[in-house]
Amino acid sequence: MNRKESLYAVFRSVWPPVVAVLFFLAVWQAAAVFLHIEPWMLPSPADIAAEAAAQSALLADHTWATVRLTLSGFAIGTVVGLLLAVLLHLIPFLKRALYPLLILSQNIPTIALGPLLMIWFGFGLLPKLMVITLVCFFPVVVAALDGLAQTDRLMMNYMQMSGASRMGIFRKLELPHALPSLFSGMKIAATYSVMGAIVAEWLGASEGIGYYMLLQKSAYRTDRVFAAIAIIVALSLIMFLLIALMERLLIRWRPEQK
Repeated sequence: MNRKESLYAVFRSVWPPVVAVLFFLAVWQAAAVFLHIEPWMLPSPADIAAEAAAQSALLADHTWATVRLTLSGFAIGTVVGLLLAVLLHLIPFLKRALYPLLILSQNIPTIALGPLLMIWFGFGLLPKLMVITLVCFFPVVVAALDGLAQTDRLMMNYMQMSGASRMGIFRKLELPHALPSLFSGMKIAATYSVMGAIVAEWLGASEGIGYYMLLQKSAYRTDRVFAAIAIIVALSLIMFLLIALMERLLIRWRPEQK
């Protein structure tokens, strides 16, 4: 695929959602104006944009605090998830013992564990990072385990007959084969990490978009709450795109899908 065809393919994939979003915003703006909806209940997109511009300096500071927390928690959650997946894969008995418990752990709402973490570890950075780690590590574990389990058996048998060691097979065959699945889990974890950071800030923080939302909710400033929501959506999308770009750069051996 040449450069022109690649740009055309990107345009074809991008313009439908862009048009849909613009149409939704236009309907929202028209409804707010012609139906005379109270701004405190549902502000128009224009009012939200104007207030976001007026609060840009404050929003930038809170956004940067959330970005720092998100990146730290996502990195820790990804490393923990990958290490746990490798450990469970290499020790089948441990996988049979712990994997059901990992699934059961996801039935406990993170926002319910947050207060306990605050009681045990205080209101510093550690409990917030733990909240994001709990949100991020599970998609990485599941995706990595699935990728490792779907290794080409024919190639594995060939390497075993050739005298390759267990760690050699893992390093040269299983881990590279699991990278596409791993990146799929990382994409999910990347979007979850932003919401995890917001929840952590709700539980106790002095800065961040989550903290900003709580302040504006108490003041009934719906326009500012919507501005914060827009920033959260943008951060989630940027995190997803960064992981997708990293996948594209690191997995060059996979055939390109048209």
